[in-house]
Amino acid sequence: MLVFSNARLVIMSVPKTGSTAYQQALAPLASMTISGPPDLKHAPIYRYNRFFRPMFEKFVDGNMDILAVVREPVSWLGSWYRYRQRPEMEGLSNATHGISFDDFVLAYSRQKKPAFANVGSQARFLRPTPNGTAARYLFRYEDQAGLIEFLEHRLETKITTFPANVSPGVTPPLSTGVEIKLRRVASDDFQLWESIEPGGTYGSLLASA
Repeated sequence: MLVFSNARLVIMSVPKTGSTAYQQALAPLASMTISGPPDLKHAPIYRYNRFFRPMFEKFVDGNMDILAVVREPVSWLGSWYRYRQRPEMEGLSNATHGISFDDFVLAYSRQKKPAFANVGSQARFLRPTPNGTAARYLFRYEDQAGLIEFLEHRLETKITTFPANVSPGVTPPLSTGVEIKLRRVASDDFQLWESIEPGGTYGSLLASA
């Protein structure tokens, strides 16, 4: 998570959406950088609302706008699948060694997910709280140009990012039947990503997620 008090902007670190690269590029400009532990770095909206929002409202003049990046769901799961195939993870309960991408996605589609497929949901991560705390700006991960244009304008600086924490390898193709099932089970995530306009979307699209 990155906090810019002067610009009144908070960038949420949605996992597997390039947040580490932006933290490295923008940390020198940020008022606060939450880089660990993972439960705080990748704090979802409900945790932000509980722990961070009251502090910002007390010490920052004006409301803080929340920005988040959302990745196409199959690509997002592919990144998780490859990330958990790193050599150092072999033998761990959440590793994906010896598991096909189809089987990984099928496991993710179960109500009770095994450890290797328990990676959460972007829609749940960004679900608004009952008091109205929600992401105000949403960008597709695939629209890096639109995201950088917005940030350069809001933060009044030029931004250059470099790849960081990239999942190794290439994601295998997902079979048609498995993708159909995933689209049914994870419909909130697909609907969220598809609702974001090129160049970003202003205002929350998450009320029904």
